[in-house]
Amino acid sequence: MTTLLALDTTTEACSVALLHDGKVISHYEVIPRLHAQRLLPMIQTLLAEAGITLSAVDALAFGRGPGAFTGVRIAVGVVQGLGFALQRPVLPVSTLATIAQRAHREHGAEQVAAAVDARMDEVYWGCYRLNRGEMQLAGTEAVLPPEQVSLPRGEGGQWFGAGTGWGYGARLAVQPAAMDAGLLPHAEDLLTLAGFAWKRGDAVEADQAQPIYLRDNVATPKPAR
Repeated sequence: MTTLLALDTTTEACSVALLHDGKVISHYEVIPRLHAQRLLPMIQTLLAEAGITLSAVDALAFGRGPGAFTGVRIAVGVVQGLGFALQRPVLPVSTLATIAQRAHREHGAEQVAAAVDARMDEVYWGCYRLNRGEMQLAGTEAVLPPEQVSLPRGEGGQWFGAGTGWGYGARLAVQPAAMDAGLLPHAEDLLTLAGFAWKRGDAVEADQAQPIYLRDNVATPKPAR
């Protein structure tokens, strides 16, 4: 039976989750700026609870962004290090998709417009629809001013807004039927998506674990308009 370890540090939340013997256990904390200190101890605690060592893990899943640049780099660095050491493949998972999957788990949403505050007066944006238990991207992920977001063409029905980007409120060009602006990515939902990706054969070698920022320049502020 497959054993998967998932981790996410792309937002204020830091979380890890483990699938072993068909059971899922996870740890989740909202600890801004403490991810680097807490991530490895959280992984060690999780493995101890399951009674296994890292060598029992078949693949490592991680939040590949978009999100906080430092947090995304931490996730990539840790998963590359573990992947190389263990000679295990890795599974990159979108932060926005993870938020959408959590919205389905906690709110029963089947169409989710996920938005994360990208700072600099923009949001990371992606729309997802449920397909056989998996939140799948409809359209593309992008970084946009709140006024420029949109739903995929031809997509009807009710949409659920999830993520910190919904804190922009009425400035967002889309108004959902319901929302949860406090929803952050959880490794438990990342693990769910990684499970689908693993079955499809989407795992890659550790050196191919790459961050997705969506922004071309992650350090230079936008010029004043």
